[in-house]
Amino acid sequence: MKTIGLLGGMSWESTALYYSIINKTVKQRWGGLHSARICLVSVDFAEIERHQHRDEWDEAAEILIEAARSVESGGGDCLVICTNTMHKLADTVQAHINIPLLHIADATGRALQTDETSRVALLGTRFTMEEDFYRDRLEEAFGLQVLTPDVRGRAEMHRIIYEELCRGIVDPGSRKTVLGIIDSLRAEGAEAVILGCTEITMLIQHEHTDLPLYDTTRLHAEAAVDWALAS
Repeated sequence: MKTIGLLGGMSWESTALYYSIINKTVKQRWGGLHSARICLVSVDFAEIERHQHRDEWDEAAEILIEAARSVESGGGDCLVICTNTMHKLADTVQAHINIPLLHIADATGRALQTDETSRVALLGTRFTMEEDFYRDRLEEAFGLQVLTPDVRGRAEMHRIIYEELCRGIVDPGSRKTVLGIIDSLRAEGAEAVILGCTEITMLIQHEHTDLPLYDTTRLHAEAAVDWALAS
């Protein structure tokens, strides 16, 4: 078994989900008392969030690069950045380490491709929904057509993520709002929904909608286990 390197803390709530999913998946596959080999470095999300909203991506990159190098020096055989948004810096981080970075969009795209789903809604932070680093990877590498909410929907998703979910707040009213956004995207032809922020799974789960949900947290964590257990 190889050691999975986790770069977490963005937010710690979703990083806890990664840790749980990875260990449960290893136990399910290997049984007994098996658990995953993990090297985790967790950053202070307040610093990351401040740089994000000031458009200081070079400063954010410095924090992630330092953390990624710590994962590598600590014995991580791969790097898993436990957040969707900061994959904006994935190529920059990869260029400064010698271990492979397992990209969250690739895990998601492969799952959609396997299920022959082509028109998909993307929910996430404003950065993930509006910039091209995530959407273009899905469209170019996996042939997907990616839909995002309107301006008001994007603003509300962003607010719910940063003001509620990243603080551990799960509000039924916000769930109703997000389900309304999902219904609007369904009306535009969305066949499924990418939960493109690792915290959204805290709010929206399969029992809340009959539209297929692709939980990027779970898909990314399980892809890391696939990689670690591969012979």
